[in-house]
Amino acid sequence: MNRNRLVGAAASAITLTLALSACGNAGGAASSPEETGPGEVRVWLVGSDTPQDARDYLKETFEEENPGSTLTIEEQAWDGLVDKYTTALSGSDAPDVVEIGNTQAAAFTSSGYFREITAEEFETLGGDDLLPGFVEAGDWEGKHYALPYYSGSRVVFYSEQVLGDTAVPTTLDEYVETAVDLHTKDLSGVYWPGQDWYNALPFIWENGGFVAEQAEDGTWEAGFSSEGGLKGLEQIQTIMTEGNNAPADTNETDLQVPFCEGQVAFLSAPSWIQWSINAPEEPEDPDGVPGCASTYGSDLQAFALPGKDGGAAQVFAGGSNIAVAQKSARPDLAMSALEIILSDEYQSILAENGLFPAKTSLFEKVDQSTSIGTAAAEAAANAKLTPASPKWADVESQMILQTAFSKIASGEDVKAVAEKLDADIEEILNS
Repeated sequence: MNRNRLVGAAASAITLTLALSACGNAGGAASSPEETGPGEVRVWLVGSDTPQDARDYLKETFEEENPGSTLTIEEQAWDGLVDKYTTALSGSDAPDVVEIGNTQAAAFTSSGYFREITAEEFETLGGDDLLPGFVEAGDWEGKHYALPYYSGSRVVFYSEQVLGDTAVPTTLDEYVETAVDLHTKDLSGVYWPGQDWYNALPFIWENGGFVAEQAEDGTWEAGFSSEGGLKGLEQIQTIMTEGNNAPADTNETDLQVPFCEGQVAFLSAPSWIQWSINAPEEPEDPDGVPGCASTYGSDLQAFALPGKDGGAAQVFAGGSNIAVAQKSARPDLAMSALEIILSDEYQSILAENGLFPAKTSLFEKVDQSTSIGTAAAEAAANAKLTPASPKWADVESQMILQTAFSKIASGEDVKAVAEKLDADIEEILNS
């Protein structure tokens, strides 16, 4: 979304098109009549990643700066998020400010669901200090719609209690070999659920492959079946089938559970999962997932996934953008909330909780004195995004990536799976 986000649960372009048609506005969702005076602003945040301190600061500061107005935070689930947004943002009761996954943003910016951020507002909200990759993810046709919220990258977690004297690998080849060497029927060298495609991308990139690239004529070519793509997929299959006990047909939800059971040597996951691992064994919330703060979390360590030739590998850049809904009835108050969210004070709270803030000047506030902080910084500095196509959401929504990697985890022929995956991606992106 816990932030083991199921970004793949995105809406299809067909759904978006139908919703836009229902709005009666071919250029995008029509704005609701604007109100004046005090009012209520609804902010949709997704998952539990935004710390409570930040939520409290947003609400208290907003209501102090806007006497008589109220701000309500409504937490959404990542699973099925874009379908829910498609309905909500085109309806008469749209939220005012919304968090959206960075790979999902283009589907909404290109369809007119978000209010344009003017050049003057962009500078006021951070300008060149804002994360450039996330700014790009939230732009459409040279205009700003969804600005960076926070970012993060996957690092490899381990507990010295489990790893013992085994050396931390320094290259991607060593990482694969170590996973296989450590594997037993009770221990995953690397715990890797079959549907988890986010952790697959570094292997593709590090071996010289690519996900999808756009030619000058606008057509897209997918690259999982390229020479480098196949080399990466072969390494992935080696880990999945020879170094891993995770089911081939599951996703990456609640990865802290097997880790806290001592069944995992290496766990590649977003840096913010440290809070789930270090949660109490008996959570206050009866529906909460227990962590292992006093056992395997007590000596939690991490390193950046190593590259093919050493150093930090190129990894998928996780994180979110933030936008004002086009149909917000109170865009003035919504912009007030957005200003607070992108303020140094609010973003510093995110940084102090281990999330890389929207502003690069505040990166220094992320604690890098621990191995986790250092690894997260190294990974973030070398992170990449998925293809910048508004139809990428369709690729995720149709579960073709999850299906392909489940097949690889089940031992199916890598080349055949890759060729089918490329054909499916190209059909969607070029439709």
